[in-house]
Amino acid sequence: MKAFSKGTSILAFCAWLGAGSAGAQSVALPQNSSQNPLLGSVPTGTATAEILPLSLSDAIDRGLRQNLGLLMGSDAVLSSQGELWQERSHLLPDLAANLSENAAQVNLAAEGFGKIAHQFPGFPLIVGPFGFFDLRASASQSLVDMYALDNERSAERNLAAAKLSYADLREAVVLVIGASYLQAIAASSRVDNAQAQVQTAQALYEQAVDLKKVGVSAGIDVLRAQVELQSRQQEAIAARNDFAKQKLALARAIGLPLGQEFKLTDSAPYESSAPPGVEESLQHAYADRPDFQSAMAHVHAAEYARRAATAEHLPTLTANADYGIIGPTPAQLHGTFDASAALNIPIFIGGKAHGDAQAAQAELDRERQRLDDLRAQIEQDVRNALLDLQSASEQVSVAKSNVDLAQQTLTEGRDRFRSGVTDNLEVVQAQETVASADESYIASLYAYNLARVRLARATGSAERGIRQYWKGQ
Repeated sequence: MKAFSKGTSILAFCAWLGAGSAGAQSVALPQNSSQNPLLGSVPTGTATAEILPLSLSDAIDRGLRQNLGLLMGSDAVLSSQGELWQERSHLLPDLAANLSENAAQVNLAAEGFGKIAHQFPGFPLIVGPFGFFDLRASASQSLVDMYALDNERSAERNLAAAKLSYADLREAVVLVIGASYLQAIAASSRVDNAQAQVQTAQALYEQAVDLKKVGVSAGIDVLRAQVELQSRQQEAIAARNDFAKQKLALARAIGLPLGQEFKLTDSAPYESSAPPGVEESLQHAYADRPDFQSAMAHVHAAEYARRAATAEHLPTLTANADYGIIGPTPAQLHGTFDASAALNIPIFIGGKAHGDAQAAQAELDRERQRLDDLRAQIEQDVRNALLDLQSASEQVSVAKSNVDLAQQTLTEGRDRFRSGVTDNLEVVQAQETVASADESYIASLYAYNLARVRLARATGSAERGIRQYWKGQ
């Protein structure tokens, strides 16, 4: 598949996936699978009435089977296998068999024997009709052909690169599914938070009504509490809608029927630990990232292609042989054979070898430049992921503390309002502070786990690392 043949579009995908800062509420994933096949899938099965429990590991397993980008990516491996067999065919023997029954009549006058007929009266100018039977096998084998040999080696390295690109595509699919699952978890948390805020607003409204009945508070307090309650109800409706859409996006990426109800069984983990060092992470990335290994395989393929181009002017040696039985009838057959060895020495082919060598050298230079660029990109990916992880970890700690402080502020405000010390404006503002603190905590926890996912992807261990991290939650 052209789009993923060398991992370039995967890098582009990772770029837009990581475009948001660690403090962003969510990563804006494209919503159209025609723009990015990693977000689409080939759904399997039919929707059932029961609610399907779905863990992150289950989602990854389904996605690796049904994700559209991965299914399309397998075509590149098949195409490279075909190209390898095409090049290998020039080194393997050609074997053929032929069975024929022939009938012929020859006009010797048309072949220039007319004068002989005048010199030798009675010389026949028409020969035949006559027939013969021929059963024959033939073989041809290239003995020395450096051009074909190096082209076969180049195709072999291209196949290895295609398989590594496919492995890199699996890592990208895991990244997409991990991010989608995290978005769904965050959306679910926002639903729970919004519902809790509605309950708090309802309690504050009822408190304002009770205090107004006993003459402790004014009517404006009731109106203010009612506006706050309805605002929280609107936010709860929007949160439920967003959660439903996030579940649809996740189902699309992993191949679930869109009508299948499912529940998320994993929560967002938080493991406050020191991130790995830059050098250690880079060593793992260069050793484990399939896209880097694929780029090196492309360089090796280009090196063999250049050697093949420079070998076009070298002699080639080919052996040919055939053996068969031939005779006028199947009952009158006799064996015949022919064997030869041909040495072909190119003398002048119009500068084709020189031109091919220049083109191959240019392609080799481009592959080396892509490899150097990817090496720098990997270092940037690793450093960005580590920075995001450190920043998000600190934000989680601060956000968690803010939630506790905001809750204390709300409690004190409610007590002051109940005692008639102040109106409920202070309470409403405190509730908004609680809602803001809860949202910041959800966003920072999402950003922290997304940073963990992106670090696993940056170091080439997304599929293995994400599963291990969630197991230890």
